[in-house]
Amino acid sequence: MLIRVVAVGTKMPAWVGAAVEDYARRLPADWRIDWREVRAESRGASGNVRTWMQREAARIRACLPDDARLVVLDERGRDLDTRQFAQRVAEWRDGARAVAIVIGGPDGLDPELAHGAHETLRLSSLTLPHPLVRVLLAEQLFRAWSILAGHPYHRE
Repeated sequence: MLIRVVAVGTKMPAWVGAAVEDYARRLPADWRIDWREVRAESRGASGNVRTWMQREAARIRACLPDDARLVVLDERGRDLDTRQFAQRVAEWRDGARAVAIVIGGPDGLDPELAHGAHETLRLSSLTLPHPLVRVLLAEQLFRAWSILAGHPYHRE
């Protein structure tokens, strides 16, 4: 199973990379999470949010695998509990195609890109900083694998 995570933003603290890599190392070889970062558009006094998001969307699209199932993370997305998320991951796996999960930039995602997604999920009702979203997503993907594999990591 290939899951490509495309995240806007390139200057994450070292602890983010360490945590994401730790969860990735724990996954079996047939579960591959490929992290791609795209540069956020510079925000300044001139310019507008719509243009910035469109430029970020073009960079995101360039990172998407052909024919991938597009999943965007958004605060207005579908709220799943851990077991429901694991079930969604199982359905993605069984669909036998790559999955691309997109984490937007400071202003969110370009509406055209977001509306073209196969599904929209949210990780929390809370507002989360982008570095923490990456770690939380990595952990939840590992947790989903552990549930599906019957591994004791997930306890209820």
